[in-house]
Amino acid sequence: MEDKKTVVSHKLILDSRARGMITGVLDVDDFDGEKIQVQTEAGRMLIKGENLHITSLNVEKGELELEGKVDSLAYTGKGMDKKEESFLKRMFR
Repeated sequence: MEDKKTVVSHKLILDSRARGMITGVLDVDDFDGEKIQVQTEAGRMLIKGENLHITSLNVEKGELELEGKVDSLAYTGKGMDKKEESFLKRMFR
């Protein structure tokens, strides 16, 4: 049987700058309490803030939920460089 990823369109929901949900997530590149860098269907997204936490991540469904104070959100580019590895891939070598 072949594993298939479900392709989900990219959507961002941010509630009162405190909670958010992102769909169309391909991978998480990096995260800590001050930033979350995510690869999405629409390109790389950088979220900056305070006390940021990923509360739920399902890469197979392409969904990420976060909490914390969001100060800024920016799309920093389309696609991931082949030379770069995601944080999760480096973590599970």
